Amino acid sequence: MGFHYRFGPGDLLRCRFAVSPRWETQEAVRVLRDPQRQAYHLPWLRRVRAAAAGLDLRPLWLLMPTAGHHPDFLSPPPLGPSVTMAEELARVRAADPGAAREEVRRSLACTPGALESAAGRRMLADPARTVRELADLTERAWEALVAPDWPRLRALLEADVLFHSRRLAAGGLEALFDGLHPDLRWHGESSTLAIERRTHHDRSLGGQGLLLMPSAFGWPEVVGGYDPPWQPTVVYPARGIGALWAAAPEPTPRALARLLGPVRADVLCALHEPASTTALAHRLCLAPSTVSAHLRVLRAAGLLISARHGHQVLYERTPLAIALTTGEPPPTP
Repeated sequence: MGFHYRFGPGDLLRCRFAVSPRWETQEAVRVLRDPQRQAYHLPWLRRVRAAAAGLDLRPLWLLMPTAGHHPDFLSPPPLGPSVTMAEELARVRAADPGAAREEVRRSLACTPGALESAAGRRMLADPARTVRELADLTERAWEALVAPDWPRLRALLEADVLFHSRRLAAGGLEALFDGLHPDLRWHGESSTLAIERRTHHDRSLGGQGLLLMPSAFGWPEVVGGYDPPWQPTVVYPARGIGALWAAAPEPTPRALARLLGPVRADVLCALHEPASTTALAHRLCLAPSTVSAHLRVLRAAGLLISARHGHQVLYERTPLAIALTTGEPPPTP
């Protein structure tokens, strides 16, 4: 039993990462209904309580069975490493009504009584209308629940991608999968990735490779099981979730502010995880152009390194910068 992804020679070279605002919106909606997922998101829940009260999320909840099929057309795997919500919603709205109806029927069948309910019958009666209404509701949920915090969420997810990309480069697939989630097992002798589950799902990747997607609101679960023709995908909990909603970072050391200047020191201290210029600007309430100028100076001084992820450039501190911001001596060679 369990999910099994079987790699061929070409698939080993086609593992990639992506970040999805559409997925985070879906899982944020699920968090509102599932108390077991709420432990790390209590500050967010308190902040969005009024906005959530103004949304009727029951149509989306009806298609989120406790165990069973969630319609893939509502959360298609992203086509690139860093897509926008508008791009993802366009794909949802372009779903084939006939295929969408079958996915809705499968999902409703996983919840006792849902197929026969008035809401379920309405969804099946006019699948084109159902696709439009679900896409519109998802967009409203995004704007009310996730978009205000998206820079913070995206910074966390992109930092996770950078961390695991380096694990992949350093130790290959075995090192990568061993660090993603306890339920994941890499079997090198058969080139198979297994996810421990009570249900069975066996899929040969067939040259498509595997898409790996970190999630903040998906904690603590790892999710797989997209059916053809969708891109095989595994969604796993992002690192650093415990500090996601932390109220405020430690204050910038005064000595460092005198050395570098207060704003530049704030920028350096804000990089406790790799982040983009936009994410730092949002975090520090500064103009992106101001942050960009300070990042260039800090990088030229050997205090930062940068790496490209999709359309974003992520910055992180060097050992010397870590020593300056934390008081810890840099490691000796």
